[in-house]
Amino acid sequence: QVQLVESGGGLVQRGGSLRLSCAAAGSGFTLDAYSIAWFRQAPGKEREGVSCLNANDGRTYYTDSVKGRFTASRDNAKNMVYLHMDSQQPEATAVYSCAEGNRVVRMPTECQKSREQDFASWGQGTQVTVSS
Repeated sequence: QVQLVESGGGLVQRGGSLRLSCAAAGSGFTLDAYSIAWFRQAPGKEREGVSCLNANDGRTYYTDSVKGRFTASRDNAKNMVYLHMDSQQPEATAVYSCAEGNRVVRMPTECQKSREQDFASWGQGTQVTVSS
């Protein structure tokens, strides 16, 4: 398993933008070989999948509440995955984590579902707070 490290969280005003980064700690692990998802967990709520970059078809799948505002991407040269968030709203306040998918989420349909049990390695998370 790889250790993932998120960064880029912080405080942003309503309507503002923020970009989160996800890196693989250590060497020898390339993120582009895996489906990588972003999850978030708001206070008092269950963790939910936000996006999933699929390793097979190269597409990104988003949960409905962020479509059109969030963009997940890879920079393979830097071995990084990003989550760019626009038009932030207070309900987006949460701890955001990236996770490496197992073989199941190489299937686009499973990547879209982003079930936690299908992700083997997780970062520690980064806090995003959207002020009103």
